[in-house]
Amino acid sequence: MIKTHKVKLKPNKTMIKQLDNLFNYRNFVWNKALETWNDLYELSLVMEDPMCRPNEYKVRNELVCDKEDWQYTRSSRVLQLTVNDLAKAWKNYFNQAMPNHDKPKFKSRKHSKKSFKTDRAKIVNGKLRLDKPRGSEGAWFDIPMIESVRFEGTLKLTTVKQEADGYYASLSIEVDETPVNRGNKVITGVDVNIRKFDYKTKEGYAIQETLPISLLELYQKITHYQRMLARKRVANPNRFNSNNYRITRTKLKRAYQEVYRIQEDLLHKFTAQLVKDNDVIVIEDLDNNHMKMNKHLAKNLHRSLFGRFKSILPYKAEWNGATVILADQFFPSTQRCSECGNIKTGDDKITLAGNKKHHTKHNEYHCYNCGAIRERDENAVENLIWYGKQSLNLN
Repeated sequence: MIKTHKVKLKPNKTMIKQLDNLFNYRNFVWNKALETWNDLYELSLVMEDPMCRPNEYKVRNELVCDKEDWQYTRSSRVLQLTVNDLAKAWKNYFNQAMPNHDKPKFKSRKHSKKSFKTDRAKIVNGKLRLDKPRGSEGAWFDIPMIESVRFEGTLKLTTVKQEADGYYASLSIEVDETPVNRGNKVITGVDVNIRKFDYKTKEGYAIQETLPISLLELYQKITHYQRMLARKRVANPNRFNSNNYRITRTKLKRAYQEVYRIQEDLLHKFTAQLVKDNDVIVIEDLDNNHMKMNKHLAKNLHRSLFGRFKSILPYKAEWNGATVILADQFFPSTQRCSECGNIKTGDDKITLAGNKKHHTKHNEYHCYNCGAIRERDENAVENLIWYGKQSLNLN
């Protein structure tokens, strides 16, 4: 099992320079590999020979054969892992299950994210030791980390990134753990809504907010900084990149970073609690991209973290021996009555504004078959629990 720990680094001036060189080298290799990939593909079309089409092995060999002298002072693992990432990007682009995956593009030195990967790094005396190339000259230091690694095991891959407030390393560690399936004793459902998650606990129904007040205040700051930058670009379109502009842009990056960290902390704590308290968790398989086409809801839907929640929960459940069930995208959890199973159709359906025909509010569920009256979200949670029991053939 692979677990990842992200830790902040404290490099000295010498290693900062080395890290910056590796960031730039990664972008250089990516661009050269993409150019080589495109050339080989065009050659295969001219030759009308599918055997000439590019792949990871061919592109990597081309880059290694064409190495310049200065490249021997850079890590060879960065080159090989960059070509591997490019091959994965092309595979994802042609994967029909990933229709929104972008075509690989050339990277800009100014605007691209700064990162690189290596599988030769080590943890020595609580410090990160990157692999030093044989052709590299000058001093090379181990990089201190602000905290010790949480997991015990073999370090398989290290990804180093530069963010708004410094350098970080994501350590992928193979641990010797075998999760034990806990059975299907406790089942819960999670109904995702704008700004909150509704779910059921042993004590009753509960709500997890996804947009606390601290986040709303940060979003106001972000809007303010964006307007300041926009005004500077409009006022002086040819020379807007002043010191004040760069300072404001840095503030904007830090505000975005703080938003990301608050959201990640919230989601990780919530999903950890879910898999700890429940053996089976049923969630909806929502079409997030289609939902975001509504211009009135797109921003709030993006901030409500539906997609991120759906990506975090499965691996957390796997670590703890729990089971995650994705309800069918068209399962009418909102329209179905959890008491009698009747499904609303036509004018009886509930919308975001409620039901105009019967004059009910958006948070009310009235069953016109059995007369049950419930909270709309609580009714949806019960329907998801019912779906999970049917999937597991439980009564």
